[in-house]
Amino acid sequence: MNIEHVRGHFAKHFDGSIGSVYASPGRINLIGEHTDYNGGFVFPGAIDKGMVAEIKPNGTDIVRAYSIDLNDYVEFGLDEANAPQASWARYIFGVCREMIERGVDVKGFDTAFAGDVPLGAGMSSSAALESTYAFALNELFGEGKIDKFELAKVGQSTEHNYCGVKCGIMDQFASVFGKAGSLIRLDCRSLEYQYFPFNPTGYRLVLVDSVVKHELASSAYNKRRQSCETAVAAIQKKHPHVEFLRDCNMLMLQEVKSEITEEDYMRAEYVIEEIQRVLDVCDALEAGDYETVGQKMYETHHGMSKLYEVSCEELDFLNDVAKECGVTGSRVMGGGFGGCTINLVKNELYDGFIAKANESFKAKFGRSPKVYDVVISDGSRKLC
Repeated sequence: MNIEHVRGHFAKHFDGSIGSVYASPGRINLIGEHTDYNGGFVFPGAIDKGMVAEIKPNGTDIVRAYSIDLNDYVEFGLDEANAPQASWARYIFGVCREMIERGVDVKGFDTAFAGDVPLGAGMSSSAALESTYAFALNELFGEGKIDKFELAKVGQSTEHNYCGVKCGIMDQFASVFGKAGSLIRLDCRSLEYQYFPFNPTGYRLVLVDSVVKHELASSAYNKRRQSCETAVAAIQKKHPHVEFLRDCNMLMLQEVKSEITEEDYMRAEYVIEEIQRVLDVCDALEAGDYETVGQKMYETHHGMSKLYEVSCEELDFLNDVAKECGVTGSRVMGGGFGGCTINLVKNELYDGFIAKANESFKAKFGRSPKVYDVVISDGSRKLC
C-alpha cells in the first residue's frame, strides 16, 4: 500500500494541504465457509493488501472525496437527504451516517484514497474501505470512544443500510482486528474471538483467481441456507435445544435422514463437518502442524464441491492442479461459484505450482488465472 501515492494525489486535489493517513486491510479466510449463518466459526486473517486514505477536517459540513483508482471526485453533505449517487462514495457516506447514529459528531472533511485489494477476488475491498473510514472518523471526530467491535459493526451496517448487501460481520471484523502472524477464530454466535499463531515458515500463502463469477451465486446461496434451516427444523423435533447446525452432530443428522431430502442432508453434512474442521485447524496451528492444516483445506474443498455444490469447473481444476503439484493445502475460498482458491505451498514447490497452474489453466480455459501472494498482517491503523 503506497502512502506517498495517496499523499501526492491528496496534496494535488486539496491545495497542497496535509492530513492524517489511515489504512485497513482486506482479508482471507483460511477455513470455515458457509458456517457463519449456521452459528459456527470462521477463521479469517487480515492481509498485506488493503485501502489507504488521507483525511483532513475542512471546517464545513461537506465531504469532498476523491477516488484515486477511479479518478472520480464527489462532494456530499452529511444528512440522509445528501446521499451521493456514486456507489463508491456511498460506502464513505454510509460510514459517516452510521458513526453519527452512534453519537460521533462527524463534520466535513477532505479525503483521497486508493487500494491494492484486487476487486472481485474475494478479499473484501469494500470492508477495507469501510474500516478505514470508521477507524479514522472515530479518531478525528469521536475521540476514540467507539470500540473496535462497534467499528466492525459500522462497516456491516453500512453494507446493509446504504449498499444493499446483507453481509455477515466476518469481513469487517477481520479488517479491524487483524494482527500480523495471527489468524482469528470468530464464533459467529457469541462473537467471542481468539487469536491463533500463523507463522508458516517454509510455506507461502497464495491465491489463484479463476477470474470467473457465476451469476447464480445469490439464488444458490439462499437455497443452501434454506436447506440448513430445514435440517435444523427436523432435528429440533428430537432435540429441542438445537438452534443451529453448530449444535448438531452427524448422529443427530442421521436420525432425520429419512425425513429430509438427500440434498438437504448433504448440505447439513458439509456444514457440521466444516465447523469441526475449523476447530481441528486451530489445534493443528497451536501444534505447528501445517500438514494437517493443508489436509483439512483439501477436505473443505471436497465438501464444498461434492456436498454443498458451490464450486465450479475452474475451481475444481485449480484444486486438482494443486494436488498434482504436491501443494500442502488448497480449497475454494469464499461463497463459491467462482473467485479464488487459497493455497498453502511449500517454498520449494511454489514456482513449479504457479507455472503449472498458469500453463494448464490457460490451455483448458483460454485465459490465465491471476496470482496473489498474501501475508497475514495488521488491521485498521493510523499510518501518519
